[in-house]
Amino acid sequence: IHLFFVVGNTDVSQRSAVMSAPKWLPLESNPDVLTQYAHKLGMPSNLSFAEILSTEDWALDMVPKPVHAVVFLFPISEVSEKYAQEEGDKLAAAGQTVTESLWYTKQTVGNACGTIGVLHAVANADGVPSAGWFGKFFEQTRAMSPDERAKALEGDQEIAGAHAAAEAAGETASQETVETHFICFVPKDGHLYELDGRKRFPINHGPCTDVLNDSARICQQFISRDPNEVRFWMAALVG
Repeated sequence: IHLFFVVGNTDVSQRSAVMSAPKWLPLESNPDVLTQYAHKLGMPSNLSFAEILSTEDWALDMVPKPVHAVVFLFPISEVSEKYAQEEGDKLAAAGQTVTESLWYTKQTVGNACGTIGVLHAVANADGVPSAGWFGKFFEQTRAMSPDERAKALEGDQEIAGAHAAAEAAGETASQETVETHFICFVPKDGHLYELDGRKRFPINHGPCTDVLNDSARICQQFISRDPNEVRFWMAALVG
């Protein structure tokens, strides 16, 4: 079982925000923990997170349908940091299309990437109503910028308490510092987006015809770039 964490490659303003923000204990990469956590926050009871055992076809065929989003845990390494920097610089220079209907937030709270991944998955699930805390927070932050959403999350005691309860529900003892990170892939207006609160902006990975298969293809690219690593994990938001 892996733990979620955020470190590393952020710009100067975001590093400053992270240093002054609260720090939580990381969540466990456990589909049951994520499901229970999201249900308590207002995700509909018919939705759940299901583990994806591999990027190969046999494993993707086992995932319940429909799939609304894919969450992905990967190790922070020199390889991943170098690629992220080069990718960000390239996109910043060339530009990309990002649909206005996409809900995206930066991450400034330490060890909150598990929560950020769940937020990105649920917020962007088309046709899925959110109640409870999700409903209130998404409505409150709908017109905000990604940085403003991050600030709103920092000051929200309800989500901090829910995160702490979810962390305590895990099967393994949490470590304050682990070098893995959790991101989310969602389909929006015909394109697949990678949502990572550490990055400068969402990444548009092009046309999306099947969120599970298209996300698995990008996840496999992460894995292939770092062949000596084994700390990868995937789950799908299904139902």
